[in-house]
Amino acid sequence: MDERLRFITHRGKQILLIDLSNCPSVQVEKIIRHVPEIVTTKARASVLILADYTGAEVDKEVFRTIEQTAVFDKPFVKRSAWVGADRFPEVFRRNLKSFSGREFPTFKTREDAIEWLTSD
Repeated sequence: MDERLRFITHRGKQILLIDLSNCPSVQVEKIIRHVPEIVTTKARASVLILADYTGAEVDKEVFRTIEQTAVFDKPFVKRSAWVGADRFPEVFRRNLKSFSGREFPTFKTREDAIEWLTSD
């Protein structure tokens, strides 16, 4: 799990990398369920998150887990960015934004996402 959920540093800022790349849906769900254990140990509105869904399998149950996690860890998250999620259904994106009250901008590369996360 450590290689899939870890902090990286860019411009002196820590980013929680959630590396879901090329994972089957069962593994994606398992990893997502561990995110709150990490995020909730940090200060409120402090966590930068980069989730990489490139090549990951995502089914309805995984979408439900993502929604639940997004709501649960909202107080601790400053910014989130996604990579490889451009194939997610638009209805899921809208529902997630509405349900969680959070934004989830999508980027083509990890580098672009990291630059955006650390730009403020």
